[in-house]
Amino acid sequence: MKRICLLALAGLASTQALAIGRLADVTITDRDSGETLGVHAFRGEYWVEGRPGARYAITIRNQQGARLLAVASVDGVDVVTGETAKLDQLGYVFDAWAAYDIAGWRKSDAQIAAFEFTSVPKSYAARTGRPDNVGVIGVALFRERIAVPVVSQRLDLPPVESTADVRSKASAESRAERSALAAGAVAPAPGLGTGHGERESSYVTHVGFEREQAQPNELIRIRYDSHANLLALGVIRELPTPRRRPQPFQDEPRLGYVPDP
Repeated sequence: MKRICLLALAGLASTQALAIGRLADVTITDRDSGETLGVHAFRGEYWVEGRPGARYAITIRNQQGARLLAVASVDGVDVVTGETAKLDQLGYVFDAWAAYDIAGWRKSDAQIAAFEFTSVPKSYAARTGRPDNVGVIGVALFRERIAVPVVSQRLDLPPVESTADVRSKASAESRAERSALAAGAVAPAPGLGTGHGERESSYVTHVGFEREQAQPNELIRIRYDSHANLLALGVIRELPTPRRRPQPFQDEPRLGYVPDP
């Protein structure tokens, strides 16, 4: 089915680093520091550490020689419409090899409300009565239907997770995390969500795009939380601070005798 989708007009992507995905490179960028957030693989999931108060962007770089459609969600909410996220909703169309930063909730063809890490109660999802999926970013990638199928482009595609599989996996992992905490892990701090930040200029136009298939050709899921919570869950580990070794002599000799203390 052909739908009208959004075409990103500005190439504001950061340099490629720590990317997730095969059809496109997906990274999370801290817009205040300019850094690409490090990705931690843990129990079959990808995690990034959010900094409370920081603005961030979902950076997508198309790695194909053809257009791709990216349907993105944050905290279970579609980033374009603000509706509860579903795979058949509007998305961003990426030209071949193009890159773009999805930096906020789409308010119009010319404005967004910035993504910013905040407490769960202040997140856009919680403020609109949908707190259940706070802490996850999703990107569903769709190839475009073309007149002559390019078979070679589909030979090595990984199996696509269905929505039911993703929900079942998330539920099982949440139970595992709760069990780990109950078994003696450090109690987590209040979690992070994504707020509805200040308005910014961000321009798009509308184009047609017919999906190759109803299900995404690739589904990417990235979870995020605070440093304290990632430590508590075992996602990251802090290295012990090395102890300074006492030295018998200093580099510079001092002339004279022993002074009183």
